[in-house]
Amino acid sequence: MGGPGDPTEGTPEGGPGGGEEEYRSVVFDESFVRAARLQEYSARERIADHAPAVRRRPPLRRGLSRQALILVLLIAVAFGTAIYMGVRHPYQTSAAQQPVEPLRMTVIPLAPEGRVPGYTDAEYLYAHSPAAQFRVGAKGIPLPASRRTEHFSDSQVVSALTTAKDYIVRSSLDPDVLVGGQARAVRVLVDTDQLDQFDQSFAHPTADGRHAPTGWLVRFDPTEARLADSRIRVQGSLQAAETDSSTLEVTADHTFVYALRSAGGADAEVSLFTVRRELHFRFDRDDLRMHTAQLVVSYVQAGPLTCAEDSTNRLHPLLAGQTAKAGGPAGTDPYATGSATALCGSLATSAQPKV
Repeated sequence: MGGPGDPTEGTPEGGPGGGEEEYRSVVFDESFVRAARLQEYSARERIADHAPAVRRRPPLRRGLSRQALILVLLIAVAFGTAIYMGVRHPYQTSAAQQPVEPLRMTVIPLAPEGRVPGYTDAEYLYAHSPAAQFRVGAKGIPLPASRRTEHFSDSQVVSALTTAKDYIVRSSLDPDVLVGGQARAVRVLVDTDQLDQFDQSFAHPTADGRHAPTGWLVRFDPTEARLADSRIRVQGSLQAAETDSSTLEVTADHTFVYALRSAGGADAEVSLFTVRRELHFRFDRDDLRMHTAQLVVSYVQAGPLTCAEDSTNRLHPLLAGQTAKAGGPAGTDPYATGSATALCGSLATSAQPKV
């Protein structure tokens, strides 16, 4: 007969399924055992004179592994490099950017000394004019070899030159702009801070050096002239330079030669019309990103024109056989403010084709 401490035979009714089942959730894996601070002596060790039954183990080193230390160092080096580049990077954005200036424009009509020479064939006129070696269309506006500047990369300089070229092509070579008066293709390339000036120039043209449509683009009066040859001759250059850490400037100087004939006569003789445009563009980093430009200066010489005609809104070219009208622009009052000085030049005979 067993004592009160002896277990009963078998599994008690309603029990959890035995002793093993009762302690199955308690698992002492190897890592748990190795991490124990106390260790029991082995049987061989207990034979010797060891009063205590256990001994204290030295604490485990819980420092970072070599791989973890290397990873931390790499992160620290990368973070430090990012901070350094943000402070010292040559292409960082300058907080202070120049305010956008209004476009200053000058349009000078060039009056012929005699009758405008004409011929039935545009190619003949081109071949016998100073434009004989000019290239056709956009090919006459090549991009120069670009180089990075102190604060702008190669790609940023190319972007400025490309935008300037696009503006010149759309404002000087697009047939819809030249005779149709469509300005939207040009407007989308203008910096947003100059759009009010651009729109006011076309809504209310004024010869004040600020609001002449012919300062923004080339366009003829479609009731008077039309293109006789769409292959416009062009020659000129583009140059880019950095003015400060936040601004690029592009200077464009091109001569365009158009073959025109009267809008009312399909058999009318063809004459040549020459436009010299010097444009100064300015680009901040927003312009480079948005593919827009600020026009700072527009200096235009065009002829053959008559000084008596107003060239503010549209150009009124003198065609084959025509001569300049007598007279010129009204006198300018030097004491009046807000008015531009009227200018008119003479178109040299050497600039005309030899017919």
